[in-house]
Amino acid sequence: MLPISVFIIAKNEADRIGETIRAVRDLTDDLIVVDSGSTDGTQAVAEELGARVVHNPWPGYGPQKRFAEDLCRHEWLLNLDADEVVPPDLAQEIRSLFAEGEPPRNAYRIRIAEIFPGEAAPHPLAYALVPVRLYRKDAGRYSPSLVHDRVDLNPGAKVGRLKGTVHHWSVRSLGDQISKLNRYSDQQAVDLDIRGVSIPTWRVFFELPAAFIKAYIGRRHLFRGTYGFLTAMNYAMSRHLRLAKHYERRRLSQGHPQNDAGEA
Repeated sequence: MLPISVFIIAKNEADRIGETIRAVRDLTDDLIVVDSGSTDGTQAVAEELGARVVHNPWPGYGPQKRFAEDLCRHEWLLNLDADEVVPPDLAQEIRSLFAEGEPPRNAYRIRIAEIFPGEAAPHPLAYALVPVRLYRKDAGRYSPSLVHDRVDLNPGAKVGRLKGTVHHWSVRSLGDQISKLNRYSDQQAVDLDIRGVSIPTWRVFFELPAAFIKAYIGRRHLFRGTYGFLTAMNYAMSRHLRLAKHYERRRLSQGHPQNDAGEA
């Protein structure tokens, strides 16, 4: 076992979290799942595979991951989402990192590539993020933001990057993706309010086509065939909903103005 804690946040992930846990349970003796109220048996699946399951009502992405950080026993932390799987080559790379004691860096970025239904592995041109996911507790913590899922590193933290890729099974189906993105846009609208951000109204008219271009071309969904087109459309709709809900919240807070002219 490595001197790392693995933590996962989850809700209704019984169909996916098993593979996530099985891929890393031989790396750690401290595997924590923070569940925010699953009704599909996620808790039982996690416990049967050796995870320590703790319930915490959903406070937002950042606060939930900070709650999980506080539960971890080890100084080194590895964070995964319940739909992310560490393949064998990445698991071995993490083992090698600790083979001679303390790793040379305080934190490590890991590539996370999405996999669509019908695919067995990430497409060579799949869109990927490279966030910090393996880090020391004293090097940083997750942002308290409701929606921004990132580790805020302390000044002077030394950051490395691993070669392996986490497999991100982010889409169960197009319908599930729409539901997930719709819920996320609710939190994004609230987050904009909390941060005091006011996005100009004129953007409502252009956000959907601009976001589609961003996903279809910028995120290379065009290389994923028809399914790539459809997921790009879903992404564009979610970005439109974020602004639409932000506009609606602002409009209602201003007392139902009858004339929107000049709001931009």
